[in-house]
Amino acid sequence: MRVVIAGGHGKIALLLGELLTGRGDEVDSLIRNPEHAAEVAATGARPVVFDLEHSTVSELAAVVKDSDAVVFAAGAGAGSGAARKYTVDKGGSVLLADAAEAAGIRRFVQISTMGAGQPPAPGTDEVWAAYIDAKTQAEDDLRARDLDWTILRPGRLLDTAATDRVTLGAPPLPYGSVARADVAAALAEILHAPRTAHATLELIAGDTPVSSAISATGSQSVAEGGAAVID
Repeated sequence: MRVVIAGGHGKIALLLGELLTGRGDEVDSLIRNPEHAAEVAATGARPVVFDLEHSTVSELAAVVKDSDAVVFAAGAGAGSGAARKYTVDKGGSVLLADAAEAAGIRRFVQISTMGAGQPPAPGTDEVWAAYIDAKTQAEDDLRARDLDWTILRPGRLLDTAATDRVTLGAPPLPYGSVARADVAAALAEILHAPRTAHATLELIAGDTPVSSAISATGSQSVAEGGAAVID
């Protein structure tokens, strides 16, 4: 499988690139800053310098053509203002989806966040509110498309070691945290699991092996909003 990851220098993207190349997939990781190329290459992925905020659909379609799947893992990042939440977290996803359609790529996996799909709580910080709104709009845009999309909403992200134990289910799950390494593992499984297409899934730490949780996403319990917990 050839996979293109937008936001290839992000922490989850770096972990995902290493997992995918380790299982024999070909990975192109899009990065804005050429200084990040060596770190991306160390994962086995091929760094491709590409600026999502200042490029056209046709330019991106030329980059992603002939791939089997695309992953939107880009984000404006800490320290950015509200405006960039819309240009990156929403605009970047829309651009990638437009490019996927133009290039004839059906598989699209989007990293979102728990909290998307709901209005921010009253008194929420302006930047955080913009982030949630941008992610919500990006999700809504993707769901409206004729693509084989999967949306993954992880909880609070931790830089801890992988546990290979998660709780995965249709919204809403109780809010919780999850290791970035476990998010990457879930994404790697999702990309190879066609049954997850057209599913919005939330992910937190739990007791179920990642592969089992992904396998259970077509079960009745998950379809009705339950957690994918396998005994």
